[in-house]
Amino acid sequence: MNPDTLTDQLSLFLDVLETGSFSAAARRHPLTPSAVARRIDALERSLGSTLFSRSTHAVRVTPAGLAFAERARRILAELHLARAEAVSLSSAPEGLIRIDAPAPFGRRHLAPAIADFLVAYPGLDVQLRLIDSFVDLHGTHLGEVDLVLRIGPLEDTRLVATALSPMVRVLCASPKYLRERGIPRNPTELTDHDGLDWDSLAPPFAWRFEHEGKLQHFRPKRLRMTANNAETLLFSALAGLGIAHLPTWLISDYLLRGELVPLFCENGLPPPEPSGIYALRLERESSPRIRLLLTFLQQRFGFPPPWDQALQAYLPAAL
Repeated sequence: MNPDTLTDQLSLFLDVLETGSFSAAARRHPLTPSAVARRIDALERSLGSTLFSRSTHAVRVTPAGLAFAERARRILAELHLARAEAVSLSSAPEGLIRIDAPAPFGRRHLAPAIADFLVAYPGLDVQLRLIDSFVDLHGTHLGEVDLVLRIGPLEDTRLVATALSPMVRVLCASPKYLRERGIPRNPTELTDHDGLDWDSLAPPFAWRFEHEGKLQHFRPKRLRMTANNAETLLFSALAGLGIAHLPTWLISDYLLRGELVPLFCENGLPPPEPSGIYALRLERESSPRIRLLLTFLQQRFGFPPPWDQALQAYLPAAL
């Protein structure tokens, strides 16, 4: 053991604390009990504080030693984590990453991002499973996947969430529909229009708008189409069947091309919802390859994400 290494010094100190003996700690290292005592003495001198009180029969930790132990454990954990990350970044990562994700987001954004990720890291493989409608976390075999992408509120406290992107929802309709039915100027006029909506598991912030200083629910009375899939509602909106309230990650390209018209966006995009797009996992301490992918996706999607950046630049000129 190199006595000048901070990791070794802290490990030796914690071993003495745990075993209550220089002799027992020495057996965990290629050292004699006297060598352990000398190195603890050196550590105490460098700190300017007594960590252990010694007697003929026992070694007892002092209050200063207990306080230092708490910090020492945190420092060691950070050092081990930093070392693991450095190794993972300096060597070619290898292995399989298994992901479940909602199909519409997966096709538009996740699949291209994963393809670029695999080009950058040839030693890694991805098993991507795209699921229609919402990802049912309770029905997902979490032990069989490494990450589950979730769009919307988080309810399962068993899972560790990494935020990948905020969520913005925009009211929209086709130019054809608006020519025929008129453009609603405020949320209260939505009741006079045809709507396109979820038939179950509706997003909690759909059809909620700021009105008279508070968030209120307004929705068309007649629903021409209900579905459990966001792309179905998108295609119905493009066909001119009614007004939909859809996320920007899904409709940004259609808004930019003028195939859909954003409503109530005269002052720019609405604020992000409290929920967003998350990557969920069971283990708090993930593997280096999982951390690598999470960092890649956070940088790819970002805050704000590229689809919202494009819309923010487009909206003032379009409305």
